[in-house]
Amino acid sequence: MNHDTTPNVLISPAMAVPSRYYQPLVDAFARHGWFATTVPRRGIDAGSGAPSRDEDWSYADEADDLAVAVRRARAETPDAPVMILGHSLGAQLCAVLGRRGDDGAPDVIATVAASVPYFRHYGRGGVVEWCTAAAVPIVTAAFGYWPTPGFGAPAPRTLMREWARMVRTGRTPFDDGDPIEIPTLAVRLDGDRLVTAQAAERFERAFHPAARTAWTYSADHCPPGGSVGHVQWARTPEAVVDRIVAWWTAHPTEEVTRNRPRRNVSVTATTTPSAAKPIIDA
Repeated sequence: MNHDTTPNVLISPAMAVPSRYYQPLVDAFARHGWFATTVPRRGIDAGSGAPSRDEDWSYADEADDLAVAVRRARAETPDAPVMILGHSLGAQLCAVLGRRGDDGAPDVIATVAASVPYFRHYGRGGVVEWCTAAAVPIVTAAFGYWPTPGFGAPAPRTLMREWARMVRTGRTPFDDGDPIEIPTLAVRLDGDRLVTAQAAERFERAFHPAARTAWTYSADHCPPGGSVGHVQWARTPEAVVDRIVAWWTAHPTEEVTRNRPRRNVSVTATTTPSAAKPIIDA
C-alpha cells in the first residue's frame, strides 16, 4: 500500500482527551503504510483558549474545525481519500459532517465507542446519566463553562448543554436529514460502561444500512496487556487498526473516490485548542 491509494486518516478525539494520547494509534497505522494524524481538540490541545465564560463553542464549531482538516488533507493529497476515525465525541462530529454532506465531509468514516447517550439506554433507569445531564445547565450558568472534575471536563457550556439535551431527550446535533451514505465502519467496545448496545445502535441508525458495517472489539482480540476500555483501547490499538485496514481493503475503493465531494474546497486555517487540563493524562 502507498500514501496515494490508501486513505489519509484524521483522528478525531474523544471529549477532553488530548492529541498526544493517540500517538500509539498513529504509529499502528504507520506500520501498515498508512498516514494518520490527530486533529487537535479545541480547548484541550495548544492553540486556543481553554473553555471559560468568555471562551465558548458548540458541536457545530467543533465540526467546523474537523471540516477544515478534511479540506486541508484533500487539498494536500487530492488523490487520496480522507477517512475520519472518530472516537466517542469525535464520532458524533463525523455524523454532523456526514449530515451536512458538503466538501467538508470525509470520504470514509470509522468510529470507535460511538453512541447517543440517551439516559433510557442505560441500566437502573439511567438515573446517574440523567442527573449528570440535569446538572449541566446549572453548573455552566454558575461557572460559565463545565469545570473539572465533571464528566468530560473542562468543556464549553454550549457544547455541554447540547450533550446534556441529548442525554435527557435523545435528540442529537445530527438528527436532521437523510441517512448518511458515507461508507462507515462502526467499532463497538465489548463491555464499554459508557456505551450500551442500545446507545450504539441509536448512533448507527444515523447511517444508511447499506453504508455501515459494525464490529465488536472484545477481549479475545486484545493483545497482551491491551484493553477494550472506552479510552484505554487507544493505547494498544493494533487489533482495531488491523480491522479498519482489512475493511478498507475489502471495500470498493473506486466507489468512494467516485462519490467524494469536490465543492468549494477551502483550506482556511481555524483556531485550534489551548492548554486546558485534560481528563486523561497521557
